[in-house]
Amino acid sequence: MSPLVIVLMGVSGCGKSTVGGELSRLLGWPFRDADSFHPPANVEKMRRAIPLTDDDRRPWLDAIAQWIDERRTGRTPGIVSCSALKRIYRERIVGSRGGIRLVYLRGGMELVAARLARREDHFMPAALLASQFEALEEPQEDERPLVVSIEPPPAEIAARIVAELGRATATREA
Repeated sequence: MSPLVIVLMGVSGCGKSTVGGELSRLLGWPFRDADSFHPPANVEKMRRAIPLTDDDRRPWLDAIAQWIDERRTGRTPGIVSCSALKRIYRERIVGSRGGIRLVYLRGGMELVAARLARREDHFMPAALLASQFEALEEPQEDERPLVVSIEPPPAEIAARIVAELGRATATREA
């Protein structure tokens, strides 16, 4: 069974929004960027380079989980991005829900920092990148992540994700 919802995770600047847009184009599924779920207070903290706390993240994660549940209930596929840096965050949005596939966009700090330095008009400053990598708990095998390097161009990354998800589906159905 192919996933109903794809959750793209990784540090800020790894390409979640860009890859999400490419996946949406390839699959014809709607894409929702995690930033759109943040309450205004969170956005303001990040704008001022103040790292969010777990308490700050709770309503944000709950809103993402609700969007995922709405997709699953309506049997409507979708793609959502979420940094989901810690396992407890992933448990909150993915947990034991079926029909969800976690895709981890993995890249090193140097590559991501270079991308953030070129990014304009985003509230997440490059100054918070170190805190993102410090908080990052890479997904473990039991979370069944699809781990994808962010080094290739976004269109290539999206095509690989689609191909890998297709192979995983074919393997399970065989």
